[in-house]
Amino acid sequence: MDAATKRLVRERAGERCEYCRLHQDQSPLAALQFEHIIPRKHLGDDSPENLALACIDCNLAKGPNLPDSIPKAELSHSSFILGVRYGPNISSRSVLIVGKTAVGRTTVQVLIMNSDDQVALRELLRQ
Repeated sequence: MDAATKRLVRERAGERCEYCRLHQDQSPLAALQFEHIIPRKHLGDDSPENLALACIDCNLAKGPNLPDSIPKAELSHSSFILGVRYGPNISSRSVLIVGKTAVGRTTVQVLIMNSDDQVALRELLRQ
């Protein structure tokens, strides 16, 4: 993929993972990656419409097998909201990503967006 395509995808994403919305500045040890929504092995191309900027956790969790019938528009950040899960006391709360649509809920599950590590990172960023 050429530099112009990479620049377009980065700008469109606002330097954030297009799945969990983690900003590049919040992932200093691993650069956000250019991820194929429809994987190359399923004949996906390098067009901007088929590329998403993704953090390493979302990209690895998605792998090459997310159903290619899900349109990119449905995987936008508008498919998700932040939720809070409270523990036994008010100080033990967790910031979760919750799917607003069936596609959003499936994506949260497939990409393991509420893993212990992801939730802990969100809690640190919230503070």
